Amino acid sequence: MTTPNSVPQPVVVDGIEYWNTQPANYDGVLGGFGTGSLPRIDALGSRQLLMYLLPELCTVKSAVQPLKPKPSNRRIRAVEVGAGVGRVTSDVLLHLVHDVVLVEPVDSFVQEAVKRGQESAEGRTSDPSLKVWKGIQDKNKSVMFYKGTLQAFDPAHPTNGTTPLGRVGYAPPEDDSESLFDIIWCQWCLGHLSDSDLVAFFKRCKAATRETDKSLIVVKENLCSDTDDGRPLTIFDESDSSLTRSDLAWKKAFTDAGLTLVYEQTQLGFPHGLFEVKMYALR
Repeated sequence: MTTPNSVPQPVVVDGIEYWNTQPANYDGVLGGFGTGSLPRIDALGSRQLLMYLLPELCTVKSAVQPLKPKPSNRRIRAVEVGAGVGRVTSDVLLHLVHDVVLVEPVDSFVQEAVKRGQESAEGRTSDPSLKVWKGIQDKNKSVMFYKGTLQAFDPAHPTNGTTPLGRVGYAPPEDDSESLFDIIWCQWCLGHLSDSDLVAFFKRCKAATRETDKSLIVVKENLCSDTDDGRPLTIFDESDSSLTRSDLAWKKAFTDAGLTLVYEQTQLGFPHGLFEVKMYALR
């Protein structure tokens, strides 16, 4: 499929077919960078971003933590879309929130995530290089698993168009599967959405946020450069049927979806030779 400006658009089955050829581990989902410094630096940058914008998430005393935090019994909820094997859930979100919804279309990836969650519930991990997921064994935190594409996924109604794969950790007294979210995390997956699908997805995300003036939609993605004359640019990668968008191309999608950009930051510390990676926080 092509757009009016002749840039090919992603094909869902082609993207899934590509990822089916990759191993279901950090190395597979990170393009061969899963065993170096990148996962740790990436997770640190993501956690720092969230604590800067939502300082109440800080679990230790710090410069960004409120001096007199308001007591709250409300459980903080996040969703990670295009989650792969649950890397961001494990290394970022479970350190800061109570409940995570994990959504992934590739069967081998989501089954690996479920396995890691189930092992964490038993206080163990079959991979000595990984830690058990925080708060799962003691049931203070939880992860719900869904298999499905972002094109079909609606965060406000996660069971529509997806296959539920269970829950580990905390079990709520009442069904919370359609509760709204404080954080919607989108990283290294939105390139598999066409321009029209991306805007539609963002609109669904906005409708699924709990507080319009506080909840966050975070986009963390690769960037190509804008054109030399300052226009948005989108590049199609035939190998995995995905798009790499420039800064202005992302911002056009945000505007088209009715989102407001509240903060942006480039991720530093990655190996040389990679695309620039930028974090956008939106409401």
